[in-house]
Amino acid sequence: MINLAARDALHGWGKLVFTGLGLGLLIGLTLSMAGIYRGLVDDGQALLAIGGADLWVVQRDTLGPYAEPSSVRDDAYRSLAGIPGVAAAGNVTYLTMQVRRESDDVRVMLVGFEPGSPGEPGYLVAGRPITRSHYEAIADVRTGLKLGESVRIRRHDYTVVGLTRRMVSSGGDPMLFVPLRDAQEVQFLKDNDALVNERARTAANPAFNRPGVPGLLEAVQASQSASRSVNAVLLRLAPGADADAVADAIRRWKHLEAYTQTDMNEILVVKLIATSARQIFLFLVILAVVSAAIVAFIIYTMTLNKVREIAVLKLIGARNGTIVGMILQQALGLGALGFVVGRTAAGLWAPIFPKYVLLLPGDALRGALLVVVICALASVVAIRAALRVDPAVAIGG
Repeated sequence: MINLAARDALHGWGKLVFTGLGLGLLIGLTLSMAGIYRGLVDDGQALLAIGGADLWVVQRDTLGPYAEPSSVRDDAYRSLAGIPGVAAAGNVTYLTMQVRRESDDVRVMLVGFEPGSPGEPGYLVAGRPITRSHYEAIADVRTGLKLGESVRIRRHDYTVVGLTRRMVSSGGDPMLFVPLRDAQEVQFLKDNDALVNERARTAANPAFNRPGVPGLLEAVQASQSASRSVNAVLLRLAPGADADAVADAIRRWKHLEAYTQTDMNEILVVKLIATSARQIFLFLVILAVVSAAIVAFIIYTMTLNKVREIAVLKLIGARNGTIVGMILQQALGLGALGFVVGRTAAGLWAPIFPKYVLLLPGDALRGALLVVVICALASVVAIRAALRVDPAVAIGG
């Protein structure tokens, strides 16, 4: 019995290979889109692991430092550290900004932390921790910064003394860690001209020049030159402590918001990247429809080119099931070739993407099953055309 799929593979291998290559690139793009979504989720989980925090204490009625602006007084950590169940507390600031590297700008999330407290990088891949109170930095390798390199942040130059890896914001921006005081100055303090104007306005205000209240003007001006705010206080709990109970105590008595690991994971995954997830899902649906249309067109065209062969098979008594099996075999073979090409291509170009692309074996398996379903459905049009072929075509000249 003539096998039409094998016949096309032997005699039209060039057409089959190039068709499989084109389909494979489309499948590779589909797998990459799924990998981008997985990367977004993994970035969010990696962000929560930085600093080894169990609770995030932020401004009341906000969703935390990664989703919304939050401002907390930097002395709040003292009272929080005294709550039963809290082992350590650390102030942190977060600011997404452009920093100057020689002649280029690098977009980073600037993180201010206190050495030895929750919020500092958990590990280094090169260099050493920050030991000075000013002008040293630890950079994620994705910033492109090297050990000993100088990077300009606003008015000061910082020396990179350590490198870390996989520490990025929820948006995929690599992190740059600096001492807390430096980060507070970058984020909260005004520039020199604004300070001069503010001091002039304060000095001209009669309320601050009252007789009998010495030093009031100087105190106000000093407060304008210092920042006392942070974005969050990270808490590390003692072994066996109930995170929910500690969070409830903070909400009740400290008039601040506290989020557990579970709460923060929901904020980052369910709320913060929800729009991106829906957009990626729509892309996946569109790519699946386009892939099905391409396979259907290719299989239908190949079937029309074999009308005489199909008629001969019918004339010699071949069953419809045999013809259906041949066409389905051809469609599935094309899908298998496309999947192998697509999975290989996705693995090769994934490191080139600016955002992290996580290709999971489970997603590859689901992708393979989806390709089988799409190819099977796409062959329906060609099968219907083949079953309508009149056996008389074989002898009709």
